Amino acid sequence: MPRYISQIYPNLKEQARINRKNMTNAEKALWSILRRKQLHGVQFYRQLPLDRFIVDFAAPHIGLIVEVDGSQHFEEENRIKDDERTAILETLGYKVIRFNNREVLTQLDNVAESIYETIGELLKESPPEIKKP
Repeated sequence: MPRYISQIYPNLKEQARINRKNMTNAEKALWSILRRKQLHGVQFYRQLPLDRFIVDFAAPHIGLIVEVDGSQHFEEENRIKDDERTAILETLGYKVIRFNNREVLTQLDNVAESIYETIGELLKESPPEIKKP
């Protein structure tokens, strides 16, 4: 199970709150399909502090992070930082998938289907524990 380490970075919690109040249009659109356990009944959180980062969307119980990248992420320097960030999150046990703003805003159904399929794969690999009464 992935772990939270944000206690080491106390300012992240407040920054995450600010980010939740100022979501981009693409993040709002994606949140509309991730919230309320709409995909395989999996709970997602938005702007979640993990390690030294704030991730756009995370489903910690299955180890999935979904990032929505703006145009600045296409610059070489930022792509390198994204790759490093992804590598660190993967060492914590997460699978990271990325979409750009344009994909989310113009192909939301395709993005949702991709996330749905990824969740299905992760659930097959590590099904959630079933609590017996």
